[in-house]
Amino acid sequence: MSTTHRPAADSVPVMAGRAPGRAGNRVFTGLSFGSGILIMAVLALVTAFLISRSLPALTASGEDLADVSFMKERSLWAYVAPLVFGTLLSSVLALGAAVPLSIAVALFISHFAPRRLAQGLGYLVDLLAAIPSVVFGLWGFLWLVPLLSPFYTWLTDHLGFIPLFADYQAPAKNILTASLVLSVMILPIITATIREVFLATPTLHEEASLALGATRYEMIRQAVLPFGRSGIVSASMLGLGRALGETMAVLMILSSGLSINLHLLQAGQHQTIAANIAGQFREAYGLSVNVLIATGLVLFLITFAVNSAARWFIARRSEFSGAN
Repeated sequence: MSTTHRPAADSVPVMAGRAPGRAGNRVFTGLSFGSGILIMAVLALVTAFLISRSLPALTASGEDLADVSFMKERSLWAYVAPLVFGTLLSSVLALGAAVPLSIAVALFISHFAPRRLAQGLGYLVDLLAAIPSVVFGLWGFLWLVPLLSPFYTWLTDHLGFIPLFADYQAPAKNILTASLVLSVMILPIITATIREVFLATPTLHEEASLALGATRYEMIRQAVLPFGRSGIVSASMLGLGRALGETMAVLMILSSGLSINLHLLQAGQHQTIAANIAGQFREAYGLSVNVLIATGLVLFLITFAVNSAARWFIARRSEFSGAN
């Protein structure tokens, strides 16, 4: 019986030729570099557009600005300041309500819920992000506003000595209601991001904490939360970015005003930049268009500053992210 001998691996001749994948690497590098340049070019073009179309409003005299009806004889910065305040106030309130709830939901999905329940709940949270903002506006106007009105009345009756809760009058079309709707809108974005960060926590860190006698809560506090701190900040900034630029839901719910105060329950006190642009742009012409674009430039700068601050914070925390 003959035995077939296979040649040894060392005796197999090596054919000379080009290294595999070199052309693909060049194509991939070129596409990546081009994509980065394209993003920077688009950002530069948007910035140039906003600045060029805002210059007429920034350089206009007081007499010219007085002809813009919706400014009500205010200077440009006196008109922009309440809008900036309303934008930041609504976004901060929305973030304050959404972030703790997002962390709790993300922890439940990643570390407490059974696998099937966690998968189903994760899908439901992700589906919330697909709901259009106008639907959230209708939900807030038709369901949330009547629901919150008795609660706001109770706050005014019992805590009205605090300016935050003073002088409520129905309906509840105020900055607090708009912020609660915004918190629901940004909840799926923040939750999905934090959930993935928590799931990426090294198993060895969790097991080491449990092996030292830590309870489930102590393990989360010692291993999961420190690891996900930068991810929580990143997710919060993503949600803040949407809250700053949200238009339709705020426009449908909030009774607008141009005041700088902390009367959260009073209607007709606040307005956001994005909702103001959407509400005024249909009837704007001439210099009034430039004024609205100037407010858009201010919103662009605010968003840029917020994201820069977030990147700075994340960079400072990257030396100890929990994975190092």
